Amino acid sequence: MMSQRNSDVSALATELTCTAENVPFAPGQARACTVRQVLDRVGGKWSIGILVAASNGPVRFTELERHIEGISRRMLTLTLRNLERDGLLRRTVYPTVPPKVEYTATPMALELYESLVALTAWAERHRRAIAEARTRYDAEHA
Repeated sequence: MMSQRNSDVSALATELTCTAENVPFAPGQARACTVRQVLDRVGGKWSIGILVAASNGPVRFTELERHIEGISRRMLTLTLRNLERDGLLRRTVYPTVPPKVEYTATPMALELYESLVALTAWAERHRRAIAEARTRYDAEHA
């Protein structure tokens, strides 16, 4: 099992370089996030499911692991860290043995909730039609 804090998030994951306008930044670092960078993060393969789950109240790592089909422990860890780094999740560690860790959506993430639910509902409604369209396209362009 991977330690909760054994790696530098910025070195392991796709970099989302963002700095507030009034905060100093290192040479070569972008002054602010591009819209594409923000959308890539919140619209990522695993981020949507995590944010929707955390928007319904505090959620634990193992709950997310069971809830999000196909995600590996490592990818879940990296995605949680990146969402926390971006200010979309709050990680709370309770001093118990073993430590209890919960993730909750921040107000910024809660603002996204309805859009994410609408997007996932749209995908569910249209997944068959998209699969059929792909099959037709592949047959026509083989």
